[in-house]
Amino acid sequence: MKIYTNPSAETWKELVQRPQIELSFLESSVRNIINRVRKSGDQAIRELTLQFDKVSVQALQVTPAEIAEAEKSLSEDLKKAIRTAAANIEKFHAAQKRDVVELETTPGVRCWRKGVPISKVGIYIPGGSAPLFSTVLMLGIPAKLAACEEVILCTPPDKNGKINAAILFAAQLVGVTKIFKAGGAQAIAALAYGTETIPAVYKIFGPGNQYVTKAKQIVTEDGVAIDMPAGPSEVLVMADETANPKFVAADLLSQAEHGEDSQVMLVLLNENLLKPIQEEIAAQLSKLPRKAIAERALAASSVVSFADRKTAVSFVNAYAPEHLIINLKDTDTVAAQIVNAGSVFLGNFSPEAIGDYASGTNHTLPTNGYAKAYAGVSLESFMKYITFQQLTAEGIRNLGPSVEQMAEAEQLIGHKMAVRVRLEQLSTN
Repeated sequence: MKIYTNPSAETWKELVQRPQIELSFLESSVRNIINRVRKSGDQAIRELTLQFDKVSVQALQVTPAEIAEAEKSLSEDLKKAIRTAAANIEKFHAAQKRDVVELETTPGVRCWRKGVPISKVGIYIPGGSAPLFSTVLMLGIPAKLAACEEVILCTPPDKNGKINAAILFAAQLVGVTKIFKAGGAQAIAALAYGTETIPAVYKIFGPGNQYVTKAKQIVTEDGVAIDMPAGPSEVLVMADETANPKFVAADLLSQAEHGEDSQVMLVLLNENLLKPIQEEIAAQLSKLPRKAIAERALAASSVVSFADRKTAVSFVNAYAPEHLIINLKDTDTVAAQIVNAGSVFLGNFSPEAIGDYASGTNHTLPTNGYAKAYAGVSLESFMKYITFQQLTAEGIRNLGPSVEQMAEAEQLIGHKMAVRVRLEQLSTN
């Protein structure tokens, strides 16, 4: 881990920068994949799956028999754990439902806004060495609560051409309508434009590597909506003398094991913590099956020490982490000062892992500093809001003259006339 002590604000821009694949190479590669899928559909998906996932897949859609087999293969304990997490996620997201609020802005002018579901949504679930079945719950449950008509899931197959059993069980549990064996940028292209087998959707959700993230950004050029430009996962841990070094080390490692490009940041308000945390990292790292992955992520990670809390908070807000863990003696005070973060975990007994799986909050969150402008996925992410207004004769009389004045000032006489003809009609009655 790279160590920085009281870095000046002038150096923060470099410190908060996440590493990136060379942009021109990344974009050209992803555009090539997207173009192949748009041109050749299912054939391109099969060819790219063979190229990147090293498996030949003929039938892209998962069958009911495969889903039934997957459920039988899982232990009852795991299925119970998934149902427990699903119940908490559903409780938290169901509470986000809004009532329709009707308001009379001027006598005779009635306005309201109604939420309606996005009818066709696509969910992308990373597979590979860490199939994220928990993300199926995080995206499928709010889609179900929003009453989306069609929920399409894409995820890469393993070397045997199968989808992880827990992913299939979770998808069936939350009501995903169709599941396809497709991963990477090619899956995003299929969801955006459709193939012979995979339906096109209106909005795409889900995390992924930089290729997936770039593909999501590119398809927005054609009017396909995305949840957010979420890339490699990240955590920032704030710690002082009240933090438990063992807990801090575990939280850093739980993030580092996600992938080699995972971002790990430690902000210290007491430098004496550094040595015990480093010792705990070394001890715990040796027990991880994904040790090699975590080591490479940690090699690119940073420790930043600050002498005062105010500067540390400013740095955290500049970094805008996806996950923020605050282990400080004045946790609540610091939490109130955080304005840029995806999800915040307070105190020694609130590990990020709890939010990743089962507390109820959503773990699909903005990364790469996007927490400055984006929020994580919520029930509203699967809905769109339509405004309505209705005027009575009294309403057009009261408000019409103001609109006439404004339209004339903007030299939009047709707008003025749309009001004028109604007022003239009313004056003759």
